[in-house]
Amino acid sequence: MTEQKKPPYGIIAILFTGAFVAIFNQTLLNIALPEIMIDLNVTASTVQWLVTGYMLVNGILIPASAYFIQRYSNRSIFIVAMSLFALGTLLAAIAPVFSVLLIGRMVQAAGSALMMPLLMNVMLAAFPIEKRGSAMGFFGLVMVVAPAIGPTLSGFIVEHYSWRVLFWIVLPIALIPLALGIFKLKNLTFQDRNLSLDKLSLVLSSLGFGGILYGFSSAGTMGWTDPVVVLTIAIGIVSLLIFGFRQLKLDEPLLQIRIYKYPMFALSSAISVAISMSMFSAMILMPIYIQTIKGISPIESGLLMLPGALVMGVMSPITGRLFDKFGARVLAVPGLAIVVATTYMFSQLSLESSFFNIMLIYTIRMLGISLVMMPVMTNGLNTLPMKSYPHGTAINNTLQQVAGAVGSAFLISIMNVRTESTAKDLAANGTDPASILNLAMLDGINFAFFVSTFIALVALALSIFIKKPVRPVSEAEKEIVYKRKEVTE
Repeated sequence: MTEQKKPPYGIIAILFTGAFVAIFNQTLLNIALPEIMIDLNVTASTVQWLVTGYMLVNGILIPASAYFIQRYSNRSIFIVAMSLFALGTLLAAIAPVFSVLLIGRMVQAAGSALMMPLLMNVMLAAFPIEKRGSAMGFFGLVMVVAPAIGPTLSGFIVEHYSWRVLFWIVLPIALIPLALGIFKLKNLTFQDRNLSLDKLSLVLSSLGFGGILYGFSSAGTMGWTDPVVVLTIAIGIVSLLIFGFRQLKLDEPLLQIRIYKYPMFALSSAISVAISMSMFSAMILMPIYIQTIKGISPIESGLLMLPGALVMGVMSPITGRLFDKFGARVLAVPGLAIVVATTYMFSQLSLESSFFNIMLIYTIRMLGISLVMMPVMTNGLNTLPMKSYPHGTAINNTLQQVAGAVGSAFLISIMNVRTESTAKDLAANGTDPASILNLAMLDGINFAFFVSTFIALVALALSIFIKKPVRPVSEAEKEIVYKRKEVTE
């Protein structure tokens, strides 16, 4: 892999389009779940598998993306990924029963799991370090705007049309980048055809990340003491420990965890995990507060969060340029200070909190997050030698999935425990039974946001130690640098 003198903007545009469709699809279905329950006659716990299954496939395949990116050309990976995504979308659109819909959704996930690591690696290869901030800023634009549009569009379509229309809309949008990839995409990297896949590592990785993701995702609804939750989390932890020890012994590990010897990459991972957990608090808790306690419709709920996402979208390229000029710490410290302050403000919600105030706080919070996410991640990746980029991106994307699942389950559990405790206290004090549920749930949500504030504080404390990384010359000289390969396979 080599950094390009002149970035191949046409190739990057094709990859961007595919990544946008894949990320857009992740949040598209959430608001449609109640309609799917009615139409296909399934329970809430069953329909939730459309979300959990998607996340599991991502968690299993993303760690293996480092191998695929080193072994196969970016063109081949893109075509296979978009083909799987389009096939899964078609299956979901025509699904006569829930099982077919679930299969389609998981086939979609198999394609989308490879898109983000692929795009990030091409970006790292195509741009020199001094210009990566701006490039990754536009990458952040895709990561933010796509999932923001999903719930709003989904709410409108589900209210006026069938949930199947969601997939019929996505299908042609997925076929366009697939066609462009087949006819226009060139290879940017040279592949190591001799690279072997350690099958035991793949099994351990799947059990480890899959078990943890499923266990923590299920804990919010099944409870922490449920045998299935305890068993899957235990299997996940043990498998990951064995997986980690095995990677340290292999000459060609599935996931090169030795890159944690680079201090700035390790620091960026820790900050990213903390901020992902805190960010998910608003994504999970706010819809509960808005729709259940405030009685606001799903469409209005999506619209409330839309300005914040658009602010992140606008800020991403700007943040990238500022990162190139000033470095990550100058952005991360004030950004995380904003996140801490606004998260605390969300811990003070009341039954009378206005729609506009909630929207304003949420939007400011997203502004803070936009100053942190991509600069911190890019700063960590910049410290790595080029041959380690696939492993760095795979680790970052996997940790985001795991942090999201763990953070969501943790905060939902805190909310539930606090809600039950408060409900008992209110009942004992003779509070009107009709208002107990809303008051108790409000207190649970506020307490969960209060805990989330401390998680953000950890990230803020860590951000003080961020430094601009400099790759050692000796390390760069040891890298295997390949000439750009511009032939289609």
